[in-house]
Amino acid sequence: MEVILFEKIDRLGGIGDLVNVKAGFARNFLLPQGKAKVATDANKAEIETRREEIEKQAAETLMAAEKSREQIEVMSISITAKSGTEGKLFGSIGNMDIAAAITEAGVEVAKRDVRLPDGPIRQAGEYEITLHLHTDVNAVAKVTIIGEEDE
Repeated sequence: MEVILFEKIDRLGGIGDLVNVKAGFARNFLLPQGKAKVATDANKAEIETRREEIEKQAAETLMAAEKSREQIEVMSISITAKSGTEGKLFGSIGNMDIAAAITEAGVEVAKRDVRLPDGPIRQAGEYEITLHLHTDVNAVAKVTIIGEEDE
């Protein structure tokens, strides 16, 4: 299925690009979220008339992500969790916990932005967590997990 992209998408293309994607990807993801439209003559004309407006919006989004990255990289986040004697946590710290801690510290971050390639954190200690804020912007947050022993 041929679609016109209305925003930059990783490993697919940029604003105004005409790309071929699988029908299910277009129907289930790109079209419902407004990231693309089916490539008809009317939609091609629309993208050309709205290109400046769409690029301006994309630039504003990028600037907001850059600003968030600067704020995140200077802060250090602490999360307290119950743990055993050797620092092994009872349970784990996942994307939602890290996103909530960063949001509480003053920078709005969604759960889907937090990248934990090794899975949830199960040990107390210091970690550098990657946040994917925008297609072009990644931030590294310093997160300290503090183990709290029961007595």
